[in-house]
Amino acid sequence: MQLRSHPLMHYRGVRNWPPAWTRIRGEDDHRPKGEVGVLREVRWPPIQLRPFDRFFMVMEFERSFYMGCLLFEDPAFCIQIDRLLRARCGSSIESIGSLDVSYTL
Repeated sequence: MQLRSHPLMHYRGVRNWPPAWTRIRGEDDHRPKGEVGVLREVRWPPIQLRPFDRFFMVMEFERSFYMGCLLFEDPAFCIQIDRLLRARCGSSIESIGSLDVSYTL
């Protein structure tokens, strides 16, 4: 099963992949949508309340940087996906969405 299709990739009934992207720095806002760009960083919020239910992704697209938030209902799955994405920094968002995460079922 691909990450983008995993049944736990949602929050309150809404799919969380790919996140909505907001420009944080760079030349122009290209308003990217979907699985575009390259993952550059994964960040926890400055104050993370338990249970762990969210983290931020920073991606680069056409010389600008964008941030998206992934929200989860399952804290253990949130931590698992955080670790998976940290290991994939430098990979395309599309290839990350295609990762086989069958082992998490």
